[in-house]
Amino acid sequence: MLITHVKIDGFKNLSEISFEPDIYYNIIVGENAQGKTNLLEALWIMSGCKSFRGSKERDYIALDKSSFISEVGIWDDVRDQKITYEMIKGGNITKNITINGVKQKGTRNLFDVFKCIAFIPDDVEIIKGAPEKRRNFVDMAASQLNPVFVAHITKNNAVMNQRNALLKSIMQGNSDSSILEIWDKQAAHEGALISYMRDSYIKKLNQVCGELYYAISGGKEKLELEYKSNVFKAEDFELPCDEAAFEKYFNKLRESEEYDIRTGITHSGVNRDEINIKINGISAKEYGSQGQIKSAALVIKLAQAEIFTKRSKDAPVVFLDDVMGELDENRQRFVFDIIRNMQVFITTPNERTLLPDIKGKILRISGGRIAEELR
Repeated sequence: MLITHVKIDGFKNLSEISFEPDIYYNIIVGENAQGKTNLLEALWIMSGCKSFRGSKERDYIALDKSSFISEVGIWDDVRDQKITYEMIKGGNITKNITINGVKQKGTRNLFDVFKCIAFIPDDVEIIKGAPEKRRNFVDMAASQLNPVFVAHITKNNAVMNQRNALLKSIMQGNSDSSILEIWDKQAAHEGALISYMRDSYIKKLNQVCGELYYAISGGKEKLELEYKSNVFKAEDFELPCDEAAFEKYFNKLRESEEYDIRTGITHSGVNRDEINIKINGISAKEYGSQGQIKSAALVIKLAQAEIFTKRSKDAPVVFLDDVMGELDENRQRFVFDIIRNMQVFITTPNERTLLPDIKGKILRISGGRIAEELR
């Protein structure tokens, strides 16, 4: 997959951005707060994903403008496609999104069209952050392989919101607890499917991560990922995801019903899952050094890229946001060897921190504009 052209105006501090990327390396250079990461973020949301920086949608539009508009051309080894994404201020934020000129109802179809992977400094939170960080990463990565996963996650979240609202209403004496069964049946169906999808993806991820981390550590350390379902045991995933699995999940929800009502929140299910990450059999979150945590996070994202490429036979676009300058020459070579056949966008305050053989298009950003474009 390649980005063939980019136009962005009004996204945060970006103004009148227009360029045709190199098919391999695009090095975005500039001082802090000039718009380097904003450029990657504007491209990233064109994939249908939320901001990798956690930005709120209302903050996408520049303070002195009433809207932003972005356009990207994409080549996916089959045909050229074009995505436009406009957001307009008002009483409510209005979005106008088109794919090949066809207006979209939401961002769902973007996920099927534009595939990209971002490496950012905050990726260490996959290792040392709360369980939600690991769940969100796995759900997003698995959804790239199977976009149907997005629908199950969206439905599960909606069901959980309804169930939790009902629990609070029951706790306050305003609703009957018998209504819970309706939501529990829906939650059981979606939750079981999500559990099986997570387990399948983490098994793939574990295999690739083990090989990559062994290599990056010089054969001295072993990285392992393990899915800990709140409902199912490891051996359960050897069985099909069928009515028996739905029933097991349903029963788990019913078992915690009284406690859920007393507290007004759901305590069982996929929203309580954990992904254990270990280095040489020891928790990386609890005992990993800063270097081990950074290496593990890097390897997990590299594994995501490799799994996607092998599965789809169409490499994703890669965004490297200010992460290469922290890596020594050997580790930079390791990263670039994995992504060598992918289109890459790299932000850096100084291109001299990159390997000298990484050559492509250089875009110098200043004040949210392209000040210089070099090859």
